[in-house]
Amino acid sequence: MDSSRSAQRAVIQFLRAEGEHASQNYRKMKEVYGEQCLARCTIFRWCQRCEAGRVNIKDLPRPGQAHVVTNSVTISAVDELIRQNCQITKREIAVELSISKGTVHHIIRKKLGYGKVCAQWGTQCSRMG
Repeated sequence: MDSSRSAQRAVIQFLRAEGEHASQNYRKMKEVYGEQCLARCTIFRWCQRCEAGRVNIKDLPRPGQAHVVTNSVTISAVDELIRQNCQITKREIAVELSISKGTVHHIIRKKLGYGKVCAQWGTQCSRMG
């Protein structure tokens, strides 16, 4: 969680404990945080949570698959597919490994550091020959 959001949640909790109404909280926080201020509806939602007795300002865990699932096995598999065929597409990799195209993109760009060069993946392909 972003530290600014966490700090703002703590401020909301403090102001609620002081008896401030949600609209007053929003006004005060907007003055202090400006463009970085949480949205009005978010502040109101957190005020309701404080009123309901919630003391934990961290996000609660959510069910479901993580946004980007990467591990060394998947990264190695993507790298191997690219090494076997420098012209392979993200879609083909996603289908082959049963992962999303977004995950493939994340692995290729962020984990492996590849980029498209003349319809082939990265300068790595030229070194593989």
